[in-house]
Amino acid sequence: MKTAQGYIHRQIYLAVLFVTIGFLALFFFFDAVNDISYTSRNPVLQYTIVNALSYVGMLIPGHVYELLPIAVLIGTIFVMASLAQNSEFTILRTSGLSPARALRSLLWIGAIFGVLTFLVGDYVAPRTEKFAQNYKARFEGNLTSGRTGAWMKESAGGGDRIVNVQQLTPQAEMRNVRVFNFGADGALSDIVKAESGTFGKDGSWHLQNVQHTVLTGAAEEQYRIKREQLPTMHMTTEIAQSMVASALLEPDRMSALELYQYVSHLKSNNQSAQNYEIQFWRKVFYPLSCLVMVILALPFAYLHFRSGNITTAVFGGVVIGISFFLLNNVFGYIGNLNGWVPWVAAAIPSVIYTLISLGAFVWLVLKR
Repeated sequence: MKTAQGYIHRQIYLAVLFVTIGFLALFFFFDAVNDISYTSRNPVLQYTIVNALSYVGMLIPGHVYELLPIAVLIGTIFVMASLAQNSEFTILRTSGLSPARALRSLLWIGAIFGVLTFLVGDYVAPRTEKFAQNYKARFEGNLTSGRTGAWMKESAGGGDRIVNVQQLTPQAEMRNVRVFNFGADGALSDIVKAESGTFGKDGSWHLQNVQHTVLTGAAEEQYRIKREQLPTMHMTTEIAQSMVASALLEPDRMSALELYQYVSHLKSNNQSAQNYEIQFWRKVFYPLSCLVMVILALPFAYLHFRSGNITTAVFGGVVIGISFFLLNNVFGYIGNLNGWVPWVAAAIPSVIYTLISLGAFVWLVLKR
């Protein structure tokens, strides 16, 4: 039986590899076309086709992370349906391959792909995407986050501090920095505007070309404004470089550790972290979707394909996989809007599809 299980495993590994390569080639083509068109729209940047292809190549690990679960589903469905069509799975069942053993064998495969998905998504993809952003920023000159930049909040000096960083360069230099300091009574005490800033080794910020505006006076009186121009300013803060970079990144491009640290920072400063918490739990549960995918694929081995091909089965697998990921995204948005418990919003799609696949599996095995 170990020989038979090894045969099934090899077939699934090869099928998943083939499907993954096919998807990656398609995504690489679309990304390359889009980025090459960007070079024609911005000839001044000296961003050549070679640079565009290099940048697109750095995005491949991110696509692997996104596509691996659905590739596992399609590859496993193809192998299971092929075994059923050629009556090989029937022979394996008469040789002693029980439904429980078949399920356990596929769960091992799902666990292996789950670990691979976690490693790619949490260690490889975030680093390559950041490297890709830095690579492209060499030609554009900065890394930006829309029109407003990154907004962060922290407690400082008995009051609150709100920091806005418009741009972050590949050399870890901040540009267009604004700092709003509030006193213990909640009143604005001073404003700091700096053209640029760097991160110190002790966690402090070194700001250059600073305009410091100080507001004095009681709330019932007229405020007095004092402005001074400073070449440099030293600011003690707990906002590290990683937090600024995280605030400039989209949540789905951050690793689980970065999301956890950023969520902890937001909560410690009484800020809403609902969206980032949902993204964190999605990062946690996403590798487990490989287990859901192999469970979804197993019922196809108990279907009959004697009179036709397996194209319909593979197409059905694609539809099921797409619907799973659509539902996963929809529940993320719904959970964020309605304030659901983050881990519940992230886990519901996996639970629903696991119950559906197990129900179909039990019905095919016991009722048919």
